[in-house]
Amino acid sequence: MIIKIFATAISVITILLAGGLPLMAKTAEDQLGREIRVPDDPRRIVALAPSISEIIFALGQQGRLKGTTQFSNYPAEAARLPKVGSYVRLDLERIVALHPDLCIAIKDGNPKETIERLQSLNIPVFAVNPRNLETMMQTIQRVGDILNASVKAKTLVQAMRGRIQRVDALVASIEQRPRVFIQIGISPIISVGPKTFVHDLILKAGGINVAAGSTAYPRFSREQVLALAPEIIIITSMARQADFEQVKAEWRRWPTMPAVRNERIYLVDSNLFDRPSPRLVDGLELLVKLIHRELQEHSP
Repeated sequence: MIIKIFATAISVITILLAGGLPLMAKTAEDQLGREIRVPDDPRRIVALAPSISEIIFALGQQGRLKGTTQFSNYPAEAARLPKVGSYVRLDLERIVALHPDLCIAIKDGNPKETIERLQSLNIPVFAVNPRNLETMMQTIQRVGDILNASVKAKTLVQAMRGRIQRVDALVASIEQRPRVFIQIGISPIISVGPKTFVHDLILKAGGINVAAGSTAYPRFSREQVLALAPEIIIITSMARQADFEQVKAEWRRWPTMPAVRNERIYLVDSNLFDRPSPRLVDGLELLVKLIHRELQEHSP
C-alpha cells in the first residue's frame, strides 16, 4: 500500500513538472462545447489571440497573463508581454517555455494542430468562438468565469449592452440607410461580407453593406466598386498611414461616385472592427457617427 501511494505521488509530481494541471482544478465548458479541466485559480495564462489579451485586461486579470501573440498591442502593457508568434502561426516551443497552466485559444485562426499538441503536453486549452457582438459578450463572461472574475465580467457586459441599446434606439429613428463599402485590403481591394464582425457592425449602425454576398471577404476591382456606387467608403487596414492617404487620394479621382462627391471617405483604426474584444462597441459607436452624421449630436 505504501509503495502504491508513493508511486501515485511520484506520478502526480511528474505531471506537474511537465506542465500539467495543478492539484486543484475545475471543469468548464468552452465555446466549442468541450468539457475542459482547467486550474481552479490559473496563475500563468498564455492568450493565443490579441482579442483574448484585451478581454483579460478589461477584466482586470492581466497579472495572470504571461504571454500573448505578436500583434497584441492594446492596452500598451500588452505589447510588453512575451510573444508566442502570431495567432495563426503559434510558436509551440515559446508557449511551453512560459510554463502556462492555461492557454486560451480562439477557433477562428489558431491552428488546430498546435492546440492538440498543447493538450497532449497536459496544458489545458480553453477555446472561445466569438462570431458577432452577442457571442463576443458571451466570450467575455466565459473567460471571466474561468478566471474567477464573473462579477467583473457581468458588470462589463451589462455596460456594453447598455451602449448597444443606445445605438439601437438611435438607429431605430433613421429613415434612410446609406450604402457603405468598407475596404480592409488595399491591393487587391478586399471588403467584408456575411458572417464577419464588420458586416454585423454595419447593419447595427444603420448602414447597408454593398459588399454583402456569399463570400466573407470578397475581392473587387476598382470598376466593380464604382458600379456599387457606395455613399460612404470606410478604409480600415493595418497598412501605414501614408498608404491610407494614398488609397483615399486614389478614390478621389472618381468624383462621380457618391462617396467622393459628398466627401464621405473615412480612415479608421482596423483594431476597432476586426478584434472580438470589448472595443467592438467602440467600433460600433464610431460607425454610427460616420454613417449618420445627422445623429452626431445624439450619438454616444
